[in-house]
Amino acid sequence: MKFDNILSEINGFGKFQIRLFLIQISARMTLPCHFLLNNFMAAVPSHHCNITALDDGGIFGNLSQPEKLAAGVPTEPDGTLSSCLMFLKPQYHLVGLNSSEDASIVQCQNGWVYDNSTFKSTLATEWDLVCSRKGMNKATATVFFIGVMVGAPMFGFLSDRFGRRPLLLVSYLSSVLFAILSAFSSSYMMFIIMRFFTGMSLSGISIISIVLNVEWFSIEHRTFAGVIISLDWTLGTWILVGIAYCINEWRRLIVAVTLPMIVSIITWRWLPESARWLLAKGKADEAHQYIMQCATMNSRTKCMATITPTELLQSVKGETEDKKYTLVDLFKTPTIRKLSICSGIVWYGVAFTYYGISLNITGFGLNTYLTQLIFASIEMPLKIGVYYFLEKVGRRSGEMGSMLLTGLCLLINMFVSQDKWVIRTVVGVIGKAMSEASFTIIYLFTTELFPTVVRQNGLGYTAFVARLGVSISPLIMLLEDVWHLLPAVTYCTVAVVSGLVVSLLPETLNIRLPEYIEDIEKPRGQSTRNKEIQ
Repeated sequence: MKFDNILSEINGFGKFQIRLFLIQISARMTLPCHFLLNNFMAAVPSHHCNITALDDGGIFGNLSQPEKLAAGVPTEPDGTLSSCLMFLKPQYHLVGLNSSEDASIVQCQNGWVYDNSTFKSTLATEWDLVCSRKGMNKATATVFFIGVMVGAPMFGFLSDRFGRRPLLLVSYLSSVLFAILSAFSSSYMMFIIMRFFTGMSLSGISIISIVLNVEWFSIEHRTFAGVIISLDWTLGTWILVGIAYCINEWRRLIVAVTLPMIVSIITWRWLPESARWLLAKGKADEAHQYIMQCATMNSRTKCMATITPTELLQSVKGETEDKKYTLVDLFKTPTIRKLSICSGIVWYGVAFTYYGISLNITGFGLNTYLTQLIFASIEMPLKIGVYYFLEKVGRRSGEMGSMLLTGLCLLINMFVSQDKWVIRTVVGVIGKAMSEASFTIIYLFTTELFPTVVRQNGLGYTAFVARLGVSISPLIMLLEDVWHLLPAVTYCTVAVVSGLVVSLLPETLNIRLPEYIEDIEKPRGQSTRNKEIQ
């Protein structure tokens, strides 16, 4: 009897699995709050040069505020005030007064004045990260995701070596510590260092929790597990919008979105270890205890009466059970090498495109809060549709279709003018929905592709590649200074190419989870659920 059959016998989706999901929900809802935090924390309010230095004690001081701005700040072609330029001398003729002052235009000389009506304080207003320093503002997201990129393979390797449960606690504690330290940063440099370590810590939650959940669900409930776990992201995004709307000061905002993690630290004591991992490591007695705990909670103890720890060990027995696996094993043999390369490309495209859309929510003509709320709201019905699609059609078709449709939406919006904000928003929301669908599917798809002995290594590797894409993604918007459509062309191309690469991956619908690398080097058809049952 295989381990998946044992899970089915003790109810692969019962009270035990529901408790497992609920224990982790507060930590997983914190993830989108931090991953999308830059939309609010690093928002750039409208601003113009501080022109108080132009007041020479004469005419300028007698002008009204609108007249001072007209005389001191040049306008853009669309009639709005320039954000980065000012006149060297007041241009009184622009307000109907006779004067022939020097009309030289220079960069802002004495800082900026910001519109604080929406955001009381952001990174941009705190450290003047605008105009020539706007790249430093974008870099805050890049540094955070570089931290996620570094943390993913590290936590993947450590959790495959020492277990899912202890590494989750490490991730919880370090995430809270570095997030709070970043909120109290006294300088820009301290802030980006703390954000790097925050991202590195959060990556552990991101990749370990989904693997732990999927490893406790039976084959027939694995799709549901993958989709229901992704709903945490939607709930977290809603919570982020609500908190950000109520708290418009960036330091307090970081603290507020981090606090739910404390609940996960408290409830961690009830979190079970992965029985699959324990058996793969030869720890049959511990695995048997957790299996019995699951059977008892799910009221299925009778079917476990005759199953001993030795029989459990035989359910996942392989030829290399004592071997210590590393990232190198993902590229040693032909099938897993192809799988690793292709899944890495797909993960890069999924993350690069998703965050390209998610971190540019000001480009649709609506305010930041409303756009983020619309993006989050479309995800719930979408993920329900994704569940039924995955059950009937499969992972490969779903992933490829969602990525190609994302690319199509990005292509369409390239030809829609900025003033047609309704069309741009509708197409953008559909594109965001398809991008979210691709993210939901790829997490489940990847956990089913890699064997248990290297599953966390596989998730760590793909997450590393994905965060490489994410760390570059915010900087792509700087290419609009070269050509205003270049960012959209880049995102569209990456989405389409990665979508086509999905066709090279095997389908995993109703396939037993592989335990060892040898299981995927042979034809996967030999491991289907139906064959196992027969």
